[in-house]
Amino acid sequence: QVQLVESGGGLVQAGGSLRLSCAASGRTLNNDAMGWFRQAPGKEREIVAAINRSGGNTYYADSVKGRFTISRDNAKNTVFLQMNSLKPEDTAVYYCAVASKFYYTVSDVDYDYWGQGTQVTVSS
Repeated sequence: QVQLVESGGGLVQAGGSLRLSCAASGRTLNNDAMGWFRQAPGKEREIVAAINRSGGNTYYADSVKGRFTISRDNAKNTVFLQMNSLKPEDTAVYYCAVASKFYYTVSDVDYDYWGQGTQVTVSS
């Protein structure tokens, strides 16, 4: 059973930075796509960023391009999301996820393991 534990969320002022981490256990993720998603109150869940198994390919939602960076450390079974220049509209619960049957995917239906989420709140 795969367990994903996110950390690094919190309250930050607009323009600030946070770094989210997601540590996985129960499975070696070297061959799996990994992604970060978010869900704001009253809104549907959306993909924020995704990364392929080697870290060589990445995807970003238009709303975060140039501000967020996804990376992974396969030796530590961990994926990161560096968030800079944060805006109030980035406020949401952020989830990491693993797509165990895909080397790379940006479709949320392909992700089969999910973390419990970490709250990110950006004040104006």
